[in-house]
Amino acid sequence: MAEGGIPVVIMGLGEVGRAVARRVLALPELRLVGAADPAKGIAGRKLEELLGAPAGGLLVDADPAAALKAARGGVAILATTSSFERALPQIEQAVRAGCSVVSTCEELAWPWLHHEAAAEALDALCEKHDVAVVGTGVNPGFSLDRLPAFLAQVAGEVRHVRGLRVVDLAKRRDALRRKAGVGMSEAAFEKADERGEVGHVGLAESAALAAAGCGLEVDEVEEELVPLLAEEDAHGVKAGQVAGVQQVARAFSEGREVARLELIIALGVDHPRDEVEIDADPPLRAVVPGGIPGEAATVNAVVHAALAVTERHRSEERRVG
Repeated sequence: MAEGGIPVVIMGLGEVGRAVARRVLALPELRLVGAADPAKGIAGRKLEELLGAPAGGLLVDADPAAALKAARGGVAILATTSSFERALPQIEQAVRAGCSVVSTCEELAWPWLHHEAAAEALDALCEKHDVAVVGTGVNPGFSLDRLPAFLAQVAGEVRHVRGLRVVDLAKRRDALRRKAGVGMSEAAFEKADERGEVGHVGLAESAALAAAGCGLEVDEVEEELVPLLAEEDAHGVKAGQVAGVQQVARAFSEGREVARLELIIALGVDHPRDEVEIDADPPLRAVVPGGIPGEAATVNAVVHAALAVTERHRSEERRVG
């Protein structure tokens, strides 16, 4: 890559996008060359105003085209949406501009689950332009899928994988509370669930990815979402209101369950943790007390992926040089 680090453009400057931008600016291996977000009140502003840190005089563009041109051969970091369908045009634009893509889009972790044809077409487009596209984060991206796959490397044939992530919402950002329906009545939660407005996006993709990473075939994934109601007034929520969610994704192969992932996100939960159990010879169980911190770990996962997706090109340049 050119001197000064791998060129990077940030697409999407919400809370996560801004945190990623600050991390990119702190690393000499990466060079932020542009930022884009069409949102009113963000486009046209100085990036340093949004970050609260020097950003080389960069302005935020509404259209990423110019920034992607400047980042050609580098990486576009996409932090805009959880939906693969909504992210796809942005990803394709970056790929056609000659940029690899690292995204926090949860459904991108395993898009073949619900968007097989589009995922195959995107894969072909990446091959044509000699770039890579990867979805990453904590869940999906690490705690309930990549971590089980890593553990499976020292096990015999895996028969089943189970994952559990317990998160205390009292210590997490407001956006996650809203996705968990905190403060809603049970009836309001059910209506919001029907509209797809509550629950964690990506758990089903994690289940399929965890199974694949452990060498297990999957032909069906089922998902269930249940509100957890407060038993007493606490954390600003009244008794009887929604205090969080329990979400389960189960992956099957020919009718047999091969993966079960459970996510509990609620206010004031006991013993937050990440837990993985693999049924194999030998059986394996790993627990991360306190759990992997979502926001900070996601930022680090994105930055590490941005370095990794360009490693092959840098290696080729070193050989040519």
